[in-house]
Amino acid sequence: MTGIRGAMLNLLVPALILLPLAAAGLILLLPPKRDFETRAVAIFTTFLTLVLSVILVLNFKPEAELFQFRTYIPWVSSLGISFHTGLDGMGVVMVLLHGILSFAGALVSRSINQNVKLYFVFYLLLVSSIFGVFSSLDLFFLYLFYEMSVIPLYPLIGIWGSQNREYASMKLTLYISLGAVVALVGLLSVYFMSGLQTFDLLVLQQASFPTQFQFWCAPLMIFGFSVIASLWPFHSWSPIGYAAAPTAVSMLHAGVLKKLGIFIILRVVLTLLPEGAQLWFPIVAILCVINVLYGAWAAMAQKDMKFVIGFASVSHMGYAFLGLASLNELGLTGTVFFMFAHGIMAALCFALIGFIYDQTHTRMIPDLGGLAKQIPFISVCFIAAAFASSGLPGFANFVSELLIFFGSWEIYRWQTILAIFGIVVTATYMLRMIRNVFFGELKPEWNKIEDARGFCGKLPYGLLVTILLIFGLWPSLLLNIIRPSTANISERFVIANVASANHRPNDVPRGGEK
Repeated sequence: MTGIRGAMLNLLVPALILLPLAAAGLILLLPPKRDFETRAVAIFTTFLTLVLSVILVLNFKPEAELFQFRTYIPWVSSLGISFHTGLDGMGVVMVLLHGILSFAGALVSRSINQNVKLYFVFYLLLVSSIFGVFSSLDLFFLYLFYEMSVIPLYPLIGIWGSQNREYASMKLTLYISLGAVVALVGLLSVYFMSGLQTFDLLVLQQASFPTQFQFWCAPLMIFGFSVIASLWPFHSWSPIGYAAAPTAVSMLHAGVLKKLGIFIILRVVLTLLPEGAQLWFPIVAILCVINVLYGAWAAMAQKDMKFVIGFASVSHMGYAFLGLASLNELGLTGTVFFMFAHGIMAALCFALIGFIYDQTHTRMIPDLGGLAKQIPFISVCFIAAAFASSGLPGFANFVSELLIFFGSWEIYRWQTILAIFGIVVTATYMLRMIRNVFFGELKPEWNKIEDARGFCGKLPYGLLVTILLIFGLWPSLLLNIIRPSTANISERFVIANVASANHRPNDVPRGGEK
């Protein structure tokens, strides 16, 4: 974008990264025991990042250049490292998702009473690093922000978490860090193999990597970054991490952190190594079906509400991988839209479970019952979240899943049929949880629990339900933004297939012929 207005819009992307960092520094300077001021700074900062995210979405022009709002600042020129930020369609949608959830998470963090100052410092560091991943166009900074997102998770879960928090935080950190190390080998291999001496993603997209190199390099990044997205069998850290994390961290964990792996695979692997992706994604298509069915049946067996939603999230990420494996525009568009819809839905579920736990001090389904009589607003929001999770028409999740199934049908027919069956299981355990928690006879010990009160008390839950409905009824609001990015990626596979066919000999030359 050009002109003064364009320059100002370009600065909004670095502002998304720097504002939470500045707010964290400001909180550190506040005197001890100033909990109200600390919360006010965090809520105002995340609200401001939400406003900036909305401004970026409203000013994004799908018909214009692919990457917009770009800022380029050389950092280490000798190594080709630069602070290069910008957003394409899928990037700006994920930034909007993160802006919504970071603000909602700050609102529900009012229940944090222990070490409030330190909690919000780590929370804002997490917010900043995730914005950095979604907006970085330099592989060095993309990986740096990715690793930064893991660092705050360890204390956020280990200090403010619930049961098994030390075990959960350590397992989460080890799993994600190990995957990140494997992925780093792939990123460095791309850097050196390109011969361009740059980490700039837009420059690297012009390079041509040999098929043999793509064959062994692509899985390093596919499976390395799939750990954070809980692709089976690298999933076991995820439900435990959800259950132990405080409410707002569970929201960001399920809502956006889990999406970082798939986003980076879209951004890096599918754009730089299309032939390698084609060779390995049939395996991913098999693993993602295991995700869907295993996660769904595991969720069916849980009695802790957080574990139900935790395993459900593992199951649902299988749909995202199925759309990814289709490698066509329809499936990829469905994957990006699914990441947005699932992020809102999963965060809503964890926020509501956190509210119920604050009121009852239990998450065990058999201990609850009849809560709709005492907390009707929270009950309605939870029912809406359950319907969205089950793919009910009218919610954004239905549209995204439909796009994924249409995109994968011609390529992975049996995998698609099995994945659709997973929706039936999802509806079963979600409806059963609603019946056992909110309906039936109200137990005497829950006679005094209170519903969400006031505008601020109802805002985070009402906001997320409204967003699911808005984009479920008018999905084109986001699909028109996403489609140019996924079309660009799918075109790379068409080009790769043509190039592969041209290099394949039609017949074997006879002896003596040249």
